[in-house]
Amino acid sequence: MFLFFLKILAKLPLRWLHAIGRAVGIVVYLLPGRYRNRIRQNAALAGYDTHAFARQSAAETGAMIMETPKVWLEPQSCLAKCESSDEEIVQAALAEQRGILYLTPHLGCFEITARALIKHGPITVMFRPPRQAFIEPAMRVARNMPGLNAVPASVRGIREFLKALRRNEAVGMLPDQVPSDGDGMWAPFFGKPAYTMTLAAKLALQANVPVVLTAGERLPKGQGWRIHYLRLERPAEPTVDNMVFAINDAMEQLIRRFPSQYLWSYNRYKIPPEAPAIPPSFSA
Repeated sequence: MFLFFLKILAKLPLRWLHAIGRAVGIVVYLLPGRYRNRIRQNAALAGYDTHAFARQSAAETGAMIMETPKVWLEPQSCLAKCESSDEEIVQAALAEQRGILYLTPHLGCFEITARALIKHGPITVMFRPPRQAFIEPAMRVARNMPGLNAVPASVRGIREFLKALRRNEAVGMLPDQVPSDGDGMWAPFFGKPAYTMTLAAKLALQANVPVVLTAGERLPKGQGWRIHYLRLERPAEPTVDNMVFAINDAMEQLIRRFPSQYLWSYNRYKIPPEAPAIPPSFSA
């Protein structure tokens, strides 16, 4: 039943989906509670401390939710609405023939980016199973796309990543998810310590592959998405810690290109039970 509902939504014009999503997003934001507070608090850390920005961010979150069924179920029509002005970054990375690690933060339409990258060759992406079981059938249909290999966020998934990189193929993951298994470290994110995954940094160093950050900026009036790319500069001293810091810094740069479309409501600064104490060096 849920999949049937998503199929109906996917048939609506993208402009309508974005308009509906933005309206609902604003209504939800106007309700007092944790959601609104978290958007305001997280955005303020990055210097975006106005009510107007927070409302716009909530509206874009609504647009992101409403566009997802169309991206999942009608990918070809959505890909026809994608554009980019910095494809040369991808071409340069591909020319090195070492595979590519793509990192996509919770920015813009992060469901469109992996699908847009298929044109450059097969890509293996990592996902977390949904907490709600009724969503799984829809996600299974969404992942069934030629050239897109989805693997779980587990030891098996990491093995599949390494195999793909050894074949000089691309892999992709979300770098700003808070790790829940203790495999992380504290690193600054917009000036505040955030428990950050080390997996992306370890993969980049172990496989010695170029790292490219990417995000799909949502264009106005349902025009589609502009795909952004940012090549990560490897630190002079390429340790895991330095790579994690560099990844967070690059994410900040990408987010500032269209900040209202970042998922500021995500609990980026939560402290998992397995996390070590925040180092004294982060204390104010």
